[in-house]
Order: sequence, then C-alpha cells, then structure tokens
Amino acid sequence: MGVVGDRIGPVRFRDRFLQGESVEGSVRSPILSSWQRSRLLGLSPDQSELPFEQDFDLEGPLLRAAEPVLDRLQAIFAGSQTNISLADGHGMVLARRFGEKSMLRRLAPIQILPGFVFAERFAGTNGIGLTLAERRLCQVYGAEHFAERTQASACTAIPLRDQLSGHIQGVLCLGYPYTDADPALIPVVRKAAEAIERRLMDQSSAREHGLLQAYLDAANLARSGEHGLDGHPVAMADFLQSELEQSDQATLKERATELMSGDRRAAAEVPLSRGRWVTLVSRPVTSAAGVEGVVVEALLPEDSERHAPAPTHPHAPVGPPPAFRPHVAPGPEPASARARGAPPADGPSQGGRVRGLVLVGEPEVGKYAVAARRRLELLAEASNRIGTTLDVSRTAWELAETAVPRLADFVTIDLPAGVLLGEESPHPTTEMHRTVVHGIREDCPFYPVGAQVSLRPTTPHMRCIATGQPVLEQDLKAAFGWIAQDPQHAELLLAHNIHSLITVPLLARGAVLGVASFYRSQDPSPYGDDDRSLAQELAARASLCIDNARRYTREHTLALSLQHSLLPRGLPEQSAVEVAHRYLPAESGVGGDWFDVIPLSGARVALLVGDVVGHGLHAAATMGRLRTAARNFAELELAPDELLTHLDNLMVRLDREEGGDGPDSASTGIVGATCLYAIYDPTSQLCTMARAGHPPPALVRPDGAVSLLDLPAGPPLGLGGLPFESVEIRLPEHSQLVLYTDGLIEDRHRDVDVALDALNRALSHPDRAPEDTCQAVLDAVAPEHPADDIALLVARTNAVPADRIATWELDADPALVSEVRAASVSQLNRWGLEESAFATELLLSELVTNAVRYGTAPIRVRLIHDRNLICEVHDASSSAPRMRQSATTDEGGRGLFLVAQLAQSWGTRYTTGGKVIWAECSLAAA
Repeated sequence: MGVVGDRIGPVRFRDRFLQGESVEGSVRSPILSSWQRSRLLGLSPDQSELPFEQDFDLEGPLLRAAEPVLDRLQAIFAGSQTNISLADGHGMVLARRFGEKSMLRRLAPIQILPGFVFAERFAGTNGIGLTLAERRLCQVYGAEHFAERTQASACTAIPLRDQLSGHIQGVLCLGYPYTDADPALIPVVRKAAEAIERRLMDQSSAREHGLLQAYLDAANLARSGEHGLDGHPVAMADFLQSELEQSDQATLKERATELMSGDRRAAAEVPLSRGRWVTLVSRPVTSAAGVEGVVVEALLPEDSERHAPAPTHPHAPVGPPPAFRPHVAPGPEPASARARGAPPADGPSQGGRVRGLVLVGEPEVGKYAVAARRRLELLAEASNRIGTTLDVSRTAWELAETAVPRLADFVTIDLPAGVLLGEESPHPTTEMHRTVVHGIREDCPFYPVGAQVSLRPTTPHMRCIATGQPVLEQDLKAAFGWIAQDPQHAELLLAHNIHSLITVPLLARGAVLGVASFYRSQDPSPYGDDDRSLAQELAARASLCIDNARRYTREHTLALSLQHSLLPRGLPEQSAVEVAHRYLPAESGVGGDWFDVIPLSGARVALLVGDVVGHGLHAAATMGRLRTAARNFAELELAPDELLTHLDNLMVRLDREEGGDGPDSASTGIVGATCLYAIYDPTSQLCTMARAGHPPPALVRPDGAVSLLDLPAGPPLGLGGLPFESVEIRLPEHSQLVLYTDGLIEDRHRDVDVALDALNRALSHPDRAPEDTCQAVLDAVAPEHPADDIALLVARTNAVPADRIATWELDADPALVSEVRAASVSQLNRWGLEESAFATELLLSELVTNAVRYGTAPIRVRLIHDRNLICEVHDASSSAPRMRQSATTDEGGRGLFLVAQLAQSWGTRYTTGGKVIWAECSLAAA
C-alpha cells in the first residue's frame, strides 16, 4: 500500500487527488470512490469535529452479544497498539477496547470515547464508514484515510449482521499503526464477527424459547380445564410424519409461515392432497420476558371428517362447522388471555377437534421466511423467463420484466453500443446507451431508451463497474455521488418517491456488458443486503444470457457479412434477361443459399440458384466455394447437366476432406446442397435447365399463365455417382423465369401446397417489372419468421431481333474465305458499324481460315449485333485451337494471337455437333 513517511504510495496520490488531478487506476477503487464522496460532501481533511451522542443503550442486544468477544480480543492483542471498536449500524461507536492501557492517556477523546459517529458523511474515509458504505470487510491504510488525524494508522473493519434478516447491526473495527499491518488480522476479525453474530442469534433463539414455553404453559392450563377447554392436543410432528405426504407438509408449513408474518389473529383452511384439509389458526402470544410473538396451530377434524373435501364456498353444506371456517377476529383478545397464551375461546375446543402446534416465533422471522421463499420463486422464474431468445436487447428486457414489481419498481439497463452489435466494447464506461426503461408506470423521468449515458466516477454505476460488485444505496437523498451525476435529474426522480437503488454490473467472461439499476419507490423500506444478493443473482443469470446473445449476434453478423460478401455485389451487364434478386437471411442463423447471373458467349446468360445444407459460418463458406466453382465451370461452357456433375464431385471431395471417413473423425456437417442451373439463349429463345434436388422454377408466360416447370429432380449434390438430366424449353419473349430456394415455400406452420398457391397468385401479373415481382413474392409467400434463408431470382427474357443476326453457311474451301469477309463488311455497314469493319474482317478471316484448314464441314459463320459485336465460327470438329508463341522463323501460328489482340474476349464452346470458336469485339472501343 505504500509507506506513509515518505512521499510515495497513498500519500502522493492523496495529495494529487486533493489538488484535483486524476488518480484513477493508482488508488484502490473503494478508497477512490470514498474520497470522491467525501469531497462531494464538502468535507475537509483537517476537520476534527464529529457528532457525539451521549444517550445510547448500554444494555442493547448488540453490546450484550459483543462484550465477551471484545474482552477476548483485548486479551489477544494485549500489549499492542491495537484499538478495538464496536459501532452500531449508523456508525456510532458503542464500546472500545485497547491492547495497551497507556493508549487511554495519549489518544484524543475522539479515539477513546464511545458516542462519536464515524459514518462516512461525517468522518470521510475510515474503516467504520467505508464498511457501512461498501457493506463488506474493508481495510484502510495510512494516507487512504481522508482525515489528517488518522494518517499514521491502519484499520480492518467488518459488518455484523443479523443472521435471520441479513441486516447490518453494527461494525467491528480494529485500528493499529500502519507498520503493524498483517494479513493474519483478517481471519481473526472474521472469527470475532462470526462469534458476535452467533450470540445475536442465540438471543433470538432465547426469545423463541420463551414464546414456546408460553404456549406450552397455556396448553397445560387448557388440559387442566382452567379455561373450560376440552379439546385433545396432539403432537403435530407425529401427525405430519404419519399422515401427511412431504408435499402436504411443505404446503402446511408455508401457509403457517405466511400466517405468522401477519402479526394478527387469523385462520385459513389449507387444502391438501386426496381431498383432505386442515384449518390453521394464528394468534398472538407473549412470553414471560415480554417478547411478543405468534403461534400457529392446526385444528384437526375427527378421522371421519378429516378426509372430507374442504368447502369451496362460504355457504357450502359440506365441511367443518362455521367456527372452523377461515376468519379474522373482529377485535383483539382479552389482555389476560393474550398474556398467558391461551387459545381462543371459540377455537379447537368445539366439536371434539384436536389441535397441534405448527410454528411459534416472532412475526419478523415469518416475514423473513416468506421473503426468502419469494426470492427463491423469483430466481426459479428468472431461469425460465430470461434468455428465451438470442437477442441482446430482448434479453435485457426480460431481466427488467422479471424484476418488476417483485424486486424493483423500476429497472434501467445500460449497455455499450458494441455489445448491442455483438462485440466487446473497449471503452464500456464511455459508450453506455440506455437500452431498457421498465417500471410499474411510465411517467417516471428516467433517461429515455436510446440516450447515451455518461457516467461520472462518483456514481454507483461506475463504482459497481470498477469493483465488479453490486452497490447498494439505501437512501438516495444521501447518495451524493448519485446526485452529482445530474442534480436536476436526481431531483425529478426523488420527487417521484424513488428512494433506494441497487446497481449491478453485467459481467461475463471478464467483459463488462453493462449495468442494471433497480429502483424502489412504493415500498417505504430501503433495499437490504438480501435484495442486493438477489439482484446480483438475477444479473448474473442475465449476464450469461446476454453474453450468449452477444456472441450469437457476433457470429450471426460475421456469417451474414461473409454470406453477403460471397453473393454477387452487382448484376453483370447483359441483354438476354432483365434480372431482379432478393436475399433474406433466416432469423435463427445464416445459411448457405446463393444465386448468380453469369454472362456466357453468344449473348447467352446462365442463371444459378443453390442452397447448402446447414447454417452458420461453415455453410456460408461452403456456399462461397460452390459458387466460385460454379462460375469456373460455367466459364468452361459446360452444359447444365455436366456442370452439376462437376459440382457433385466437388461436394463429395469436400465432404470427404473435411468430414472424414473414420468413425472418430470430427464431422463439420457438410452433407450436401441443392442447385438449379439454367442457360438462356436470346437468339433462339431456348432455355436449357437441370436441377439437383432443388425446387422447380416457376414460369410466367406473357399472357399471365403461371406454371411450375416439370424438370427431372436429380439427386442433391454430394451423393455422388448419380446422373443429372437437362431439359430444353422454348421461352416466349418477355416471359419471367422465377428461381428460388426452399426457404421461400417451406414453413413448419404452413403446407407446401398452400405456399405454392400463394406463389402462383403473386406471379400472375406478367406486366410487373422483375423488381416489383420480387417484392410481391416476398410479401405474399415468405414466412413471417423464416427459419431458413431465402434466395429469389426473377429473370424476364428478351430476344435478339432477327435483323441483328447474320449467318452464312460454307464448305471447307479456302476460296470462300474472301466471300465471307466481303459479306460481313456489307452486313456491318447495314448495321452502321463501319468503324468496326476492318478489325472484324481481319478477325473473321483468321477464324474462318482456321476452320477451313483444321476443322470439318459444315462450317457456319454468325454475326450477332448485341451490346458487343459477336463473331462465331462453327464446325463439326471437336479439336480445340491453342494459342501459342510462334518463333520468328515460323510461317504460321499467329492467327489466334491476332484474334486475342483484336477481340475483347474469345474462346471455344463445344456443342453436340462440334465446336464454336467465338470472339467479342467492343463497339465502344471501335
């Protein structure tokens, strides 16, 4: 902790603090918070005046319980400079003991006389005041004391609690020179505090024994007939064990506890299992020592009546006589009867009933028992209510809804912005946002949801974050750190009778997730330590759920980002179809759905929709692999069935490599995918399609007719070894081809046929643009809460006009090359493409010459005037041309090199009747 004599350690930091400098991180958090509160209270370090009370009870229960323990501590520390103090729950010193008697002569009266009040609001940082503020064992060393007079000493203090209620009854404090500080003092202080608390408990037990004796004395008098009682008392323990099941016993004791906490005469019928019932009667009783308590007796009917059902209505004919129905006595008992603990005159003496003792004790004990049971019920309820979703904000609301009104009248929860986004906030205390405001009414002026909350170091919120422990402010009117945050706002809350506060940090895996604040207004009693423990338990459960939701949000965001990054960022330029698309991720997790639009040679376009089985990052990554592979296979101009075969082989390899074949291999879950691949040719209006276990596409014809295309289903990708089949369909111009994944039509709350009917109705508007069609389909067909991803692709077909296509057929004769060149130049002139004539003529000359020399008749030449100028030469040979590096002495081999230089792109695609060598020339470049 540092040395007080020189200018290091707490002395230096205390001086810096008093000069207004920041010492955060250099001083222990409880000490710094106490310094800040002391400064807010306007205390001066050199002030020595403390309140002094002369009138206090020297025979109080705390002093009587502590005196033997104080004497024992004095004997333990005999000869040392130890000052042993006992203070009450308000910080007033009740008794002192000294290890060395000479200390009485040289210490100031404030350090030796009982009656001085060392509460923090008067004395600043000290052992007694800090312990009452922190409500736990505290140690203060040297210059950590706020007052100058105690700079050379250290102290260890611990609260003394009532073991029944948990309320702090006082403080035991040991003061000593700071040079004598020893960690071994802590267990000594703890054992002394436990001894005092046990003695306090023994005093409570003695009171209960007196109440029990009063009851037994009254029962003996009743048996002797002094009050004319002719009932038959029985041992209730025997009855509980012999005739009642454990559930009935628990019910009976629970109801008896509630009656005892009422502190009045009352009766209630308690229904038990198997149609049985017992009447409980509570009444006041006073012991010989004057302790007032409550006795709860059970009135047992005769065996013939004990198993009759309890009456369900005040006028029911079945049940006990009216004297045994639930009632509350209209007036107090006679004083003589209550003083001696006699049972009521109209009670168990009539009808031959027997009675027995269930509970005896003070009403406060019953209240504590009822409160403890209700706390356990609240914790059990919290386990079911908090964390029902994987949404951070919703989980925070569930915490508030669980706590109101059974623990708090109002709850506010502040979370950093990063946590709401699924991240860990690097600066949580400066990024707090009000996430939840919930209470018994809505007019309380808390900061609204969405507001940024800036917390000052003195606030209970910052203190609980710094210590990682809940902070209890029993009286907000005296909570100067809370008031200093925003005095005007604090006044508004106090005006609404907000008077007590518990702040609890939301912590999980070492990360600060936020702060929950519980406020009390209706109950006039302040929060206690039991309430603080309950709030901490609720917050701990909520913190774990919030952290799970945060981590899920983070994973979901990562998967969604990966999914979006792997999907097409924009649609390619092409004239074959007008395309619109939608991607809707599932609520429960991102899947592996994807779509693609791939321009192909000859003005054609490929449309692709697929769905990887599973959800999460792995499904998204697998989707990216398949989409990349599909694009590569499409660039090879493969037919749809061939492309699906290659994807199927790839899926089998991925499953084998990542899942493993052995029984002990850790499978990552790749089990397959579905896919639909279509190629549309606008020059012929033919569409070739194949699918691998994917839902069939829908076709909307120009006249509005909607149909699902009957395609061979094919096996899903990943099974391996099974064939796929392509189908060729002619599509009228301006037809709409609708491709989708199964998430659109499959929903556990709806039949697939119903979804398909809704899809048909949504598509029966052929005049709509593809964008409008996409939105209409999602609005009408998509599930309200999709459990699977949805990928939707709508393509309206176009056709290349016949006057923009020129075709020539020729034999394998080199002399015909010049004729084709001349015809192509004439066609380009008719299209108004004179500037492209020279390059096109040279390019066609090379392609046709290669087909004549190396190909097989028939040879067909085609020019297509689309967005680009497309030159195609078809021959019946399947041999592929190769571009090579020609030597300077070679006479040939430069044709394809010239083609590559003149064309924007070129390539070869194979058909059932041979191959096509094509080249595209950019009209913009020309």
